[in-house]
Amino acid sequence: MTRYDFDKPVDRRGTACVQWDGVAERFGVDGLLPFTISDMDFPSAPPVLDALRERLAHGVFGYTDWRVSGFREAICGWYATRYDTELDPEQIVYGPSVLNQLSQLLRMWTVPGDGVAVHTPTYDGFRKAVTGLGRELRGVPLGDAAALERELARPDTKVLILCSPHNPTGRVWTESELAETARLAAAHDVAVISDEIHADFVHDGHRHLPWTRFAPGGGRWALISSASKAFNFPSLNGSYGIIGDPGERAAFTRRMETGEGLASPSALSLTAHIAAYQEGAPWLDAARGYVAGNLSLLAQRLNGAFPALRWTPPQAGYLAWIDLRALGVSDEALQRELIERERVAMMPGAVYGAEGFLRFNVGCPRGKAEAGAEALVRALTRLV
Repeated sequence: MTRYDFDKPVDRRGTACVQWDGVAERFGVDGLLPFTISDMDFPSAPPVLDALRERLAHGVFGYTDWRVSGFREAICGWYATRYDTELDPEQIVYGPSVLNQLSQLLRMWTVPGDGVAVHTPTYDGFRKAVTGLGRELRGVPLGDAAALERELARPDTKVLILCSPHNPTGRVWTESELAETARLAAAHDVAVISDEIHADFVHDGHRHLPWTRFAPGGGRWALISSASKAFNFPSLNGSYGIIGDPGERAAFTRRMETGEGLASPSALSLTAHIAAYQEGAPWLDAARGYVAGNLSLLAQRLNGAFPALRWTPPQAGYLAWIDLRALGVSDEALQRELIERERVAMMPGAVYGAEGFLRFNVGCPRGKAEAGAEALVRALTRLV
């Protein structure tokens, strides 16, 4: 079995890296140790890097057509082996990013002033996309089925954005929950956009079920995703969508290729996706196991110091969503301690509409995760 070295630090400073080079812009102080934006400090999977090197060595980067690249075939193969789900390759579309696809679909299925339902706490990218387009963001507490039904029943709620698995909590939706969501959306004629970019990082003991298993044959629904999150190449751009209805799919493609001018995707994105989905599974499984170790370490440190927290790691992803309300610590005071005394950067829950929470990225070498966990415990100890 191949061994991968996730312990080795990689210096990301000076690479236009949002997490490391952009920390001063977000937190007002430079030189902080960051545990922030959702990318990892690991190099991508070796098969991805090898495929990129080979493509670069070719030296010609002319216009591309994703339909003839093997891109769709790689996605179908991944879903068949990873999720026991058969896809129709003709239903697959390409987009420069998941959020770009989301914005285009919102333009298709809503008009300014329409309501867009999301679960709370809410990934801040959703809020920016929805409100930036002049739509009304309508929060539904995570796990509150009655609130979801009330919201979807409102006549001007036109779209539900389903984050599956959920960001920032890392929750994996159950089969019954997804089936009920599909039933409610159909009953109230609400379109569903399922963002599944975190699906490939579901931890052992849990199972991701793609929205295609629950969606109707036609109508307004889309699954949007990318290999870039799990395999850590978001700056290469590139994503894919699955749109079941032929008319809606044609309208989306027309909008992308004419209104948005997306006639030629990034060759490197196509290369990375194909390599990741065809050859990257062993690396991904090793990375998930390593991150699970980081999450376990964090749980031991937090619960050892503060038993009242009873914190459990997320079901998916490398983002630790920590409920600190039992300690009675204010977000502002904690951020001051973390930034000014501990010199670390972690995302306050208020970014996602949840005061009293913290989002801590542990997609990093163990030594860095340990340093962050100890810094957090020290900061909380001074405040409690």
